[in-house]
Amino acid sequence: MKHLNKLFVALVMLAGFSSQAQDSNNPWAISFGVNAVDTRVSAASKLEDQFSQYFNAKDNWNILPSVSYLNVSKYVGSNFSFGITGSVNRITRFVEPRIGEGPYTVTNPGDKIYYAADAVINYSLMSLIKSKTIDPSLHIGGGYTWIGDDMNAGTVNGGLGLTYWFTEMVGLSVRSTYKHSFEDVRADMPSHMQHFAGITFKFGGKDTDGDGIYDKDDACPEVAGLKQFNGCPDTDADGITDASDACPDVAGPVEFNGCPDTDGDGIVDKDDACPEVKGLKEFAGCPDTDGDGTQDKNDKCIDVAGPKENGGCPWPDRDGDKVLDKDDKCPDVAGTVANNGCPEVSDEVIKRLNDYAKTILFDSGKATFKQQTIAVLGAMVGILKEYPNSRFSIEGHTDSDGKDAANQKLSEDRAGAVRSYLIESGIAADRLTSIGFGETKPIDTNKTKAGKANNRRTEVKLIK
Repeated sequence: MKHLNKLFVALVMLAGFSSQAQDSNNPWAISFGVNAVDTRVSAASKLEDQFSQYFNAKDNWNILPSVSYLNVSKYVGSNFSFGITGSVNRITRFVEPRIGEGPYTVTNPGDKIYYAADAVINYSLMSLIKSKTIDPSLHIGGGYTWIGDDMNAGTVNGGLGLTYWFTEMVGLSVRSTYKHSFEDVRADMPSHMQHFAGITFKFGGKDTDGDGIYDKDDACPEVAGLKQFNGCPDTDADGITDASDACPDVAGPVEFNGCPDTDGDGIVDKDDACPEVKGLKEFAGCPDTDGDGTQDKNDKCIDVAGPKENGGCPWPDRDGDKVLDKDDKCPDVAGTVANNGCPEVSDEVIKRLNDYAKTILFDSGKATFKQQTIAVLGAMVGILKEYPNSRFSIEGHTDSDGKDAANQKLSEDRAGAVRSYLIESGIAADRLTSIGFGETKPIDTNKTKAGKANNRRTEVKLIK
């Protein structure tokens, strides 16, 4: 018996190591504990007598106070398992058949050693009753039994069992087996009942990654995972397995394949050039605060809409004439839209210019100015600068004295002298033309001194 106890300790250690798998699908099981042998079944002639003292352990059962049985079994599918049971006992109570209506007597056949080796086919009813802890079962089988040196025979076995599982792998098992002897003579080997009570350990399941999911059911057997994902991992715990998660290390919603969108702009952080600020898809997630089509980082005026050509800022209108500087040909002088932002020259302005022009005095027969004319020319320059987009023609005229050719040339020279002075005073050359008409366009009679004075004149015309 000492050796059997040592075997018990070794099996406990083995079961302890195997239980690390933590797998309810472990195919192997080992049971050990105590057994009891009851010979009353063979002694009773009536069925009701055979089982009437089923629990009479005190008078009828032979129990060895030590580990006295060992069962090893393997699950083979469809709730069936197949196993081998070895048991040992000492027979000190042997129920003898009663004589007539007399009582049953119990004798000691001489402390005979009981040995049995049995094959067991077990069917579990646990799935039928839908329990996770109570495991009733039916079993059949056969084996060979020895009692002492003079009794041995083969038996056909059948019975009931019950296991209560404390954990997925450790349970308390009880079993009763009727062992029908093939021998007709009781002295050779009586039919009898054998009861078992012990601890059962399941083991042998493979869980490579140690995640509590059996490899055969684990979609990711090499990597620890979660039951809800069939053993596959979800590193960032966002409800998406790593295999399907575009960002397995950072939690994100399903609609973005597990990638985060910190700023909530519909663009995942990994594709968002501005992940902390809500932006637009066309700018890779960067914002355009004023909605002018220029993203903020390139917008010189992020709060005011403006064209891209001007860096996202509105075009200025310095003179306030509602013509933008970019289109305003006179950005510093208020004008009209019709005249491209430049002021329009009125008839009154032309009259003022010509009033000054009439007072321009030249040296007699020459194209040089008298001194008092310089102020007049300065006043004309001031007026022309007010209309920087307007063009003017300077016209020269003479009286009829002298030859026509000489008068023509003199009128041209004098008109050209006025133009040159205005250009030298800051008026753009392309705004001014000059022409001489000689004596061809008189405005008064050339027969009087006053008339001739009126005909000797300079005029200013607006070029439209």
